[in-house]
Amino acid sequence: MSHKGFSHLGLSTLDLDRTRDFYENTLGFKAVRCDLIKVKEGGRIRHIFFDTGRDQLLAFMEARGVPGVPAAYDAGINRGLGVPSVFYHFAFEAGSEAALDEKRNELLAKGVDVTEVVDHDWAKSIYFKDPNGIQLEYCCFTRNLNADDARMQDRFEISVRRLGLDDRSALSSAERIRLESQDLVKVPGQ
Repeated sequence: MSHKGFSHLGLSTLDLDRTRDFYENTLGFKAVRCDLIKVKEGGRIRHIFFDTGRDQLLAFMEARGVPGVPAAYDAGINRGLGVPSVFYHFAFEAGSEAALDEKRNELLAKGVDVTEVVDHDWAKSIYFKDPNGIQLEYCCFTRNLNADDARMQDRFEISVRRLGLDDRSALSSAERIRLESQDLVKVPGQ
C-alpha cells in the first residue's frame, strides 16, 4: 500500500458553532459532512468534517450530556498538557510564498492575530490560533528537502519565550514558578 496522506484528523471542541464559523468563514474550508449522533446512554455528539484540500478532512466533535465526557476541558490540547502551543499544532499548505502572504493579509483583515512570516530555511510559515486555542499554521516549502535535511543535527537555538512559554496559562504552576524565578517569563502586569 502506498501512502496517500491523511483521510482526516479528528479534534474536539466545546463550541461547534463558533468552530464552524471560524473554519468556514475565516479560513474558507467547506463543511462536507455533518452528523448528529444520539448516544444510547444519554446525550448527543455533533460531528462536522471540513475539506482542507486534496480530499483531506479536518473533523470536530462536540459532546453534550454524554456520560463520561466532561462538560468542560481544554480543547486546545497544549494548555491541558502544560506544553507550549507549538508542540501540538496543525499546518495547512499555502501553495506558494505569494499565497502565504495573501493568506496572512486575509486573516489580518478578518481580525485574526497572526504572526509575521517566519522563514525556516526550507519553508515559510504564519501562525495563529482557532477559537479552541489550537495552534494553526499556513506553510509553504521554499526548496526541496534533501539527505542533509533528513540527518538529525544542530540547526538553531530558540528561547523559551519564542516557544510561547511567556504565556503563563500554557505552563504548569511548578514550571511557571521555576521560569519566573529565572526571570524567563514575564508576569502580565509587572
